[in-house]
Amino acid sequence: MSENYRKLSFWHDTFTGDLTPRSSLPGDRSADIAIIGGGFTGLWTAWHLSCLDASLRIAVVEKDIAGFGASGRNGGWALGEFGVSPMDIAKASSTDAALRQMRALYKAVDDIGRIANDENIDCHYMKGGSIAWARNKGQLDRIRSAVTARQKLGLTEEEVRFLGPDEARSIGNATNVLGGRFLAPVAALNPTRLVRGLADACERRGVTIYEETSCLAIRPGKVVTDKGSLEAEVIVRATEGYTGQIRGQRRAVAPIYSLMFATEPISEETWGEIGLSGRPTFSDARLMTIYGQRTADGRIAFGGRGAPYVFRSKLDSKTEQLSNVHETNIATLKSLFPVLADTEITHRWGGPLGIARDWWPSVLFDQSSGLASAGGYVGDGVAASKLAGQTLAELILGQETERTDLPIVGHRSRRWAPEPFRWFMLNAGLQLAVSADNSEVRTGELTWRGRLIESLRK
Repeated sequence: MSENYRKLSFWHDTFTGDLTPRSSLPGDRSADIAIIGGGFTGLWTAWHLSCLDASLRIAVVEKDIAGFGASGRNGGWALGEFGVSPMDIAKASSTDAALRQMRALYKAVDDIGRIANDENIDCHYMKGGSIAWARNKGQLDRIRSAVTARQKLGLTEEEVRFLGPDEARSIGNATNVLGGRFLAPVAALNPTRLVRGLADACERRGVTIYEETSCLAIRPGKVVTDKGSLEAEVIVRATEGYTGQIRGQRRAVAPIYSLMFATEPISEETWGEIGLSGRPTFSDARLMTIYGQRTADGRIAFGGRGAPYVFRSKLDSKTEQLSNVHETNIATLKSLFPVLADTEITHRWGGPLGIARDWWPSVLFDQSSGLASAGGYVGDGVAASKLAGQTLAELILGQETERTDLPIVGHRSRRWAPEPFRWFMLNAGLQLAVSADNSEVRTGELTWRGRLIESLRK
């Protein structure tokens, strides 16, 4: 069984630890706090709760194994950005609240590295920042505008800055570079090493993790699973792109697939041509998201969106291996770095991420019912889930901290439209992004399609 889990991604395949599932829930049980989902959100919540109150009986229920989902298959970016922009956070709250929100996320990026070190989790953490290249004038206009808006809000040059073409190329020697944006609060890491190490750290602190146990329904005071019921005063839903599998939650977030691949190890001579020393993560400013990192063992792990949304939020493992999407992503990387033209691709994988209707993440706790949740990270969840887990733990224990009144706390996104409208909206949006990117490549200009997508994300 553990060998099947190694097929999930490059990160799982090269993980040197044990992937044998932990024991399932052995019938009806009780706990003080029950957490549904053994990914980053659930485990960070459990870890922080156990640190704040070691007497708590905390149980985590996971359908497969810890790190099965997006937490073990993502691009390995601990990113200091949300799906929603700082400017839109400010519009919904205040400038001060938006800045506190962003800097809480920046602190979470640093905290991941610190806690990994303290817990002896070798997750290949490297805080090298992130470079987004502008490779046509439309992208350049978008990047310049985004940086200017963030600095006008109050973020500093040390946090985010615009780069001229020479400086942008000096970080990574991609093709057609006209400029770029450098975001400092970003770290590259190996997500499977982090999530598996975090699960072990939780267990050392007394948290019980039940694996291969499917949550069927959540009610106040009770989690119903296929192995029995788990009663708890507080129940945390931390299921992100898998939320729709829980009764009554199909329209809460939309699962969208992101697909990745990894290259063979790249020679030092070739790295000398590419750059990326210090392991900054990298992308360009196209609307159809791409993302890459230089791994600790000298490969490139690279991914992008583009897989269609599946009707009724169905999760379909065949989508993870769509050859046309993988081939498009591979061609994209080789257009960025033509020196990789003959480089072998050793791994291909994918998985669903969760998108809230308004692209906002949320942290929710209803004291009267004992129900809590966090998620909606739009694929930017490695650092956001750390912040969300810590914040949830503090809310559950009734603490007031610099996090518990942030704008994402208590934010409730609208539910997605019923089918077939949800299917049409999401897939039309994907096609519009492709069309906008293609138009910008042809014309070199920011187009109405790009402006429309930006407005739809607000």
